[in-house]
Amino acid sequence: MEIVTVDIGGTHARFAIATATGDGRIALSDPETLHTKDHASFRTAWESFRERTGGTLPPRVAMAIAGRVNDDVIRFTNNPWIIRPALLKEKLGVEQYCIVNDFEAVAHTVARVGEDQFIHLTGPDKPLAPTGRLSVIGPGTGLGVAHLYRETDGAYRVSATEGGHIDFAPLDQIDDAILARLRKRHTRVSVERVVAGPAISDIYQTLAAMEGKPVAEEDDVAIWTRGQDGSDSLAAAAVDRFCMSLGSVAGDIALAQGGFGGVVIAGGLGYRIRETLLRSGFAERFKAKGRFRELMASIPVKLITHPQPGLFGAAAAFVREHK
Repeated sequence: MEIVTVDIGGTHARFAIATATGDGRIALSDPETLHTKDHASFRTAWESFRERTGGTLPPRVAMAIAGRVNDDVIRFTNNPWIIRPALLKEKLGVEQYCIVNDFEAVAHTVARVGEDQFIHLTGPDKPLAPTGRLSVIGPGTGLGVAHLYRETDGAYRVSATEGGHIDFAPLDQIDDAILARLRKRHTRVSVERVVAGPAISDIYQTLAAMEGKPVAEEDDVAIWTRGQDGSDSLAAAAVDRFCMSLGSVAGDIALAQGGFGGVVIAGGLGYRIRETLLRSGFAERFKAKGRFRELMASIPVKLITHPQPGLFGAAAAFVREHK
């Protein structure tokens, strides 16, 4: 069975053809990545992908979207597209569809791939628990969060959440300064304002202000680049602060969800900064939960390395829904 599988985030829409076999295996074609800003709607992006693949597509589509999934109107958190599920069959010419939250899709991938698809970050160096609760977290254009429950018979359940929109809790004076800067623009500051790709600009500007260094407002990609290649010590400090905040938030999510069987960091940004995560204050902040420090230290924390967890997971969700 062939399925068009799509992973739509705030910046990119990724398309591929998934082939699902009777024994449950899923294989992906090479993905096509389109910029959401280059297309007026999901339908025009779909048509562009269809043209690139020869003019015809399978009559089945699996979609992972960065936003809440409902049956009426789907609005994305970080891009202006709108999708009306009731019109998909008519507008796209498909017979079956499945729509899941993007991190719900990632959690499906976490549930299905082998241990060789993970890098160890902190905690005991052992596999994710075969049963029980796991938390899946990923910084990108926004901050995705999902919950995975593994049952004793190999089955599993996935829940989409909006955990990226919980309140940001500062832990020191630098966090206080970051919060103060963000409060000038946002009455309520969620963790997504601090632990997502674009947040590096506010972190960098905050550190510069604390040191009395005038710096220009600039693209977050430039700051990430300098922070990673070592050419700018202030940018490097901003990246380390980002990693610390990610550790804090990942620990909070694990506590809230009961993800004591393991925590998985996902998303393209997480993978790109994997070496920095290992050297940063991520691990210490993850454990720094007061009376629960010992519990937090017992949780294996992994980084998923599957190249397309959103596309793979969307296809897995489709297969599960349309058995």
